Amino acid sequence: MNPRDKVLITATELAELLRAGDPVTILDARWSLDAPDGHQAYLQGHLPGAVYVSLEDELSDRAVTGRGRHPLPTGRNLEAAARRWGVRRNTPVVVYDDWNRAASARLWWLLSTSGAAGVRILDGGLSAWTANGGVLQAGEVSPEPGNVTLLPEDLYDGLRPTLTADEAGDGAGSGTLALLDARAPERFRGDGEPVDAVAGHIPGAKNLPFTALLHADGTFLPDAAVARLLADRGVGADDAVGAYCGSGISATVIVAALAAAGRSAAMFPGSWSQWSSDPSRPVARGED
Repeated sequence: MNPRDKVLITATELAELLRAGDPVTILDARWSLDAPDGHQAYLQGHLPGAVYVSLEDELSDRAVTGRGRHPLPTGRNLEAAARRWGVRRNTPVVVYDDWNRAASARLWWLLSTSGAAGVRILDGGLSAWTANGGVLQAGEVSPEPGNVTLLPEDLYDGLRPTLTADEAGDGAGSGTLALLDARAPERFRGDGEPVDAVAGHIPGAKNLPFTALLHADGTFLPDAAVARLLADRGVGADDAVGAYCGSGISATVIVAALAAAGRSAAMFPGSWSQWSSDPSRPVARGED
């Protein structure tokens, strides 16, 4: 299986799996900054058999302090949640959302960094499913409990690479790390900051808005287009790459896009919300 097929599944491919009766667990992770609770939208219509996943309550641990607005859950809590969702050993998982792949990429990243196998993002999300003629199901789905085992307890040190604040800042500042900021250009420049207390970016970071990695229909760009976006920002083929955003959600789209292209990128989970909460850390503004 090529790298892209390990990360993404098309609506056509998913429909074929369902028609064939092959076992698959489908998870609905609808979320956006403007509408963080996607449960009501889920109840109105979701992929057949899909189980709703709350990014705010299940993919974050708000009891943790000092690690940004959406701290990672513990491995133990994620495993318990995954079993509630019906995730089983040796059964593929498809995750989707309806807003620019941010929430589904966060769910993909968490499950894969904790050892779940066969997790893929529905390329294009809910709109790709309906555009392909896929039907929707209304109401809650209560699955049989799963039996998946997720190994790392500390997901800040899971199977996928991560960065601490010091590693992100030192690497970007020294040039040993191509640190990509997934936020919108105006937030990167520091024109204004609608969410966090301080505007700007980590010194040395380069802006690559996560939406730039997607077509207008929300599907991921092909490998060659991703490579051009990286080259435009001075990122070489052998450079170490890191990613951050506001709170560790949309940066996972960068990680997923690079993984689909066969490249690794380390996540700074606390992202700008962690960095900017420490007054001792430097802040850059403008294009560079």
